[in-house]
Amino acid sequence: MSLDSSMDKVMERRRWVEERLSESAMMNNNELAQFLRELSDLRPICDQIELVWHIEAELTDALLMVEESGDDAAMSEMAQDEVNLLKVQLPEAKAALQLLLLPKDRDDSRNAILEVRAGTGGDEAALFAANLFSMYQRYAAKHGWRFEVMEVSETGIGGYKEATATISGNEVFARLKFESGVHRVQRVPETETGGRIHTSAATVAVLPEAEDVDIQIAEGDLRVDVFRASGPGGQSVNTTDSAVRITHLPTGIVVSQQDEKSQHKNRAKAMKILRARIYDAERARVEAERAAERKGQVGSGDRSERIRTYNFPQGRVTDHRINFTLYKLERVISGEALDEVIQALVSEDQARRLAEGV
Repeated sequence: MSLDSSMDKVMERRRWVEERLSESAMMNNNELAQFLRELSDLRPICDQIELVWHIEAELTDALLMVEESGDDAAMSEMAQDEVNLLKVQLPEAKAALQLLLLPKDRDDSRNAILEVRAGTGGDEAALFAANLFSMYQRYAAKHGWRFEVMEVSETGIGGYKEATATISGNEVFARLKFESGVHRVQRVPETETGGRIHTSAATVAVLPEAEDVDIQIAEGDLRVDVFRASGPGGQSVNTTDSAVRITHLPTGIVVSQQDEKSQHKNRAKAMKILRARIYDAERARVEAERAAERKGQVGSGDRSERIRTYNFPQGRVTDHRINFTLYKLERVISGEALDEVIQALVSEDQARRLAEGV
């Protein structure tokens, strides 16, 4: 579809939505919310379309002025300067419009569930997992998002075997969805007396938070086990059976939760994570059907593949999917410069989809 046709189609859609909203008294709350959300999404696109049309009209007028200026050198020069300026502005405005016209990931506006797990590398991997979890916590604070720790399994020396959190706010999944994968660290461990560089890894999973209406889970598909919560080293930290382990029998997905003293609260948290994992598995299945070979593509969500290396001796962070290197490791780990890496991934994904016409 040509850009002109796309612009006409979007403007017509806005008119149609506005007409439906004029009859809002006949809608239920869900329908009204849906139309208001769509109108909100259409507004920036329509504003950009109107800007493109305005520049095109101005350019037409300026070209006509050049033709009609005749022997008036001053008028001709002024009109030509205007033409030159508008010929620069028009492609820029159209490029910005094409980005806005790209289909949105329907999950971009969702909150996210973050899971970080230590990988290969023993204690150093667990310490790195804790570093990553803190990085995302500070990044969330920078964006004004709510970061709720759901479960942390510590190693006793400040490391995390695994940690889970819910991140709530504006466009959370849109910013964090490219973080899923294997993160590798190269540094000299504090316990290393020989000063040798060690390589270890941690895995990150970012799941779109699922609502009850997205995933219907039958009670008969669940096996729920309760047990006493335990702390580092396996010692009991609770005298009641408050910890919960839920197994989703059709998929084999298992979720455990023991941070709360209440079995009811642990079950609710476990169900929230379970629902997100099932939704993410279905999302991955649909994506796989759309593109049988997604290896190497930004946003493939392939968590078995190393996506990023944090090299402390060189002070650099390299994202291997887009060959992007940033010599701001400390600022990335602090969450301050993580946006520079994420924006590079977003831009690469947009460029790929524009090229493929997705």
